Amino acid sequence: MAPHRFPAGTALVGGAVRDGLLGRLADQPDLDLVVPGDAIELVRQLGRRHGGTCVVLDQERSIARLVLEGWTIDLARGAGNDLTADLGRRDYTVNAIALPLEGAAVASDEAADLQLIDPCGGLADLAARRMVAISEANLLDDPLRLLRGVRLACDLDFSIEPATWELIRRHRQRISAVAGERVLAELERLAASGEGHRGLAQALEAGLLQPWGAADGSEASLQPLGPERPEACGLTPAEAAWALPLARLAAVLDGRSLEGLRASRRLQQRCQRLRQWLGCLRQTPGDTGALALETLAEAERLALQRQLEEELPALLLHLDPAAAQLALRRWRDPADRLFHPRPPLDGRRLQQLLAIAPGPRLGELIDHLTAEWAFGRLGLTAATETAELADQALVAEAVVAAQLWLDRRREAKEADPRRD
Repeated sequence: MAPHRFPAGTALVGGAVRDGLLGRLADQPDLDLVVPGDAIELVRQLGRRHGGTCVVLDQERSIARLVLEGWTIDLARGAGNDLTADLGRRDYTVNAIALPLEGAAVASDEAADLQLIDPCGGLADLAARRMVAISEANLLDDPLRLLRGVRLACDLDFSIEPATWELIRRHRQRISAVAGERVLAELERLAASGEGHRGLAQALEAGLLQPWGAADGSEASLQPLGPERPEACGLTPAEAAWALPLARLAAVLDGRSLEGLRASRRLQQRCQRLRQWLGCLRQTPGDTGALALETLAEAERLALQRQLEEELPALLLHLDPAAAQLALRRWRDPADRLFHPRPPLDGRRLQQLLAIAPGPRLGELIDHLTAEWAFGRLGLTAATETAELADQALVAEAVVAAQLWLDRRREAKEADPRRD
């Protein structure tokens, strides 16, 4: 869409300008434009004209989003009397640089001639690679900006100017007034950043996560979760893309904290499980002091493999890289009995073969057979010539094991009549 499609006085602002000046602009970045009039009506007109979709973001402040052919363009009515006043109300100086569209239609080799508007000194701070708040009042206008400053410093590999850091620390409790969903979205972006472990540690140091009960000692759990860790542990880029952010979030927030942030039930449970089993491994370190799955008792090991069947790579990031690589190879094999535990016979078939009624006893029997199968005590005689014969042999072996377990349970009950 050509710049002349927008009214005079329109300017590109925010992250796209900042990232373009830093040479890190994405191929299809989100764009933010300030317009001199009604942004919502303009987006509706542009949507009708070009086949895009209008999403109203803030009716009162006249902010709307145009979604067009994979692009996301946010338009906002300028705040204050002019563009300079609008930029002066933003959070950090590096985000308060504007490129008027009238001067944007130039060739790439003329970039140095762009007429940028920089009333707050953002260009100097970009050059010095530092985050500087425009004013204390601006930060408090939306306290999420306190956390956003930490996240941007992490994303850009910038330092936080001392006076700005002091403001973030001084007003840390103000972030508790921000909707939990907004805080969580910022934390998820921080956890996914290359140096997200460092950024989350900085957020902890500033006290920004304390309103949601971030656990003491979380910095130690974050320490090994640097950007190089997934490759060292053998994770593929696709695995690392979800496992590393998840491990980092779980290092600082438990299920209850995430509930306070209005996280999904699934995310609450995933982080809680990871924290639980990491704590369990720390209580039973190996001979060298390193965390190891093999140090767990059999029942605990099976419970871990069941509960973390999906999230296991996130836990393995805390293990010795060589051990993690071995575990990953087994986890990637869907036929691995221990890393993907299943009972050799399901409940319905056990009921048919053993005439056992549904109930707790059937559940306990399934758990017993699952353990026997996972740890290789079943299936040893099933290596026959055909799959059909192998299945028959396994069924027969599982039935024998099930009957033995039922007999022992009955004998134990007869020996102790008080036993349920």
